[in-house]
Amino acid sequence: MNYDQAIKLLTSQGKFQINLSLERIEAVTKLLGNPQDKFKIIHIAGTNGKGSVCAIIANILKHGGYKTGLYTSPHLVNYTERIKINGNEISKADFSKYISEICTLAEKNNINLTEFEILTAAAFKYFADNNIDYAVIETGLGGRFDATNVIKSPLLSIITSISFDHTDRLGNTIEQIAGEKAGIIKENSIVIVSKDNKGYEVIKKTAQEKHSKLITVNKDIETAFENGNNYAIINENKYPFPLLGLYQKKNLALALCAINYINNITENAVIEGLKTLKWSARLEYKKDKNLLIDGAHNPDGALELKKSLDYYFKNQKRIFIYSSLKTKDYKQISNILFNDEDEVYFYEFNHKNKLSFDEFKQSAKQLKHLYKFTPSMLDNLMQKDCLKIVTGSLYMIGELYPKL
Repeated sequence: MNYDQAIKLLTSQGKFQINLSLERIEAVTKLLGNPQDKFKIIHIAGTNGKGSVCAIIANILKHGGYKTGLYTSPHLVNYTERIKINGNEISKADFSKYISEICTLAEKNNINLTEFEILTAAAFKYFADNNIDYAVIETGLGGRFDATNVIKSPLLSIITSISFDHTDRLGNTIEQIAGEKAGIIKENSIVIVSKDNKGYEVIKKTAQEKHSKLITVNKDIETAFENGNNYAIINENKYPFPLLGLYQKKNLALALCAINYINNITENAVIEGLKTLKWSARLEYKKDKNLLIDGAHNPDGALELKKSLDYYFKNQKRIFIYSSLKTKDYKQISNILFNDEDEVYFYEFNHKNKLSFDEFKQSAKQLKHLYKFTPSMLDNLMQKDCLKIVTGSLYMIGELYPKL
């Protein structure tokens, strides 16, 4: 099986679905010899910020001398982005090999895996085969029935900020959503969470029920933006930290709290881990084009993006390229994110659940400068003397990313 064949299988009618359950992933990982039990795991759930927390921790561990696996989702351009060791993506050849192995094993044993379950099993097997020291694992959706929750005894569990997203599957109250996220907490484990997390009380109660130690982070790590450069302020010292976003203060505090529980991480490993950090499409700023790329696809993400725009790029004229899936709260996102004078170019990107331009137009009648975007317009828009922001669905950003 080559890479294209592997992708075709993953995205086929039978695999490309969401079917939250641990039964199938438990069956296939057992047949694989439970590879997820063969290395130390930091397991991270939440609505927003979990990818950034994963990236920070993994990069610091790498600079600390540990062989570190990182499993995240979704990807922007290639599926191989989801599975990395020490920052290096799995090769397309290895990716195809592991996907083929997992699918063949599942088929022989009548296990009907979803796409995410196949990817999760492949990541665990790949990490085990490469004898990693640590894996930093991001949940896909929720926590309790997420495929990654086949993990039995994580070294640490972290729950990032919780807000409304995937309400059709996780519940329509913060308490219900927090309960699903808190499902990653295991017996006698360690859980890290911010005190101002909206689901804090639910997480605290779950930790108590599981006899787990709850580490509460009460203070964010401050940052400073000076002369186009961003810094983290740690113990009154400034260190380069390329991730923009006021919300990164909270993510950084969670990540550094977790690092405190890892042995032999030097201050220099932390400094280098922060300095060399890259996390695409999360307030990613390309200074030469005055272009900002950010996957704000729910109201809380949009609010944080708006705060950051007003902080970092105050008084700059803004042009948005925006898109959304039908399942997202695009009306609220629009009300939060766009000012009256902004130009908004809406893109009907290539996805079966994409929102159409006409549907968006009906919901955003307040926008005075709304246009339908096509990729042929991109070059002209990039040449305009103003801040360009590409935001919304990560699927759309992935489609445009190579052109940006």
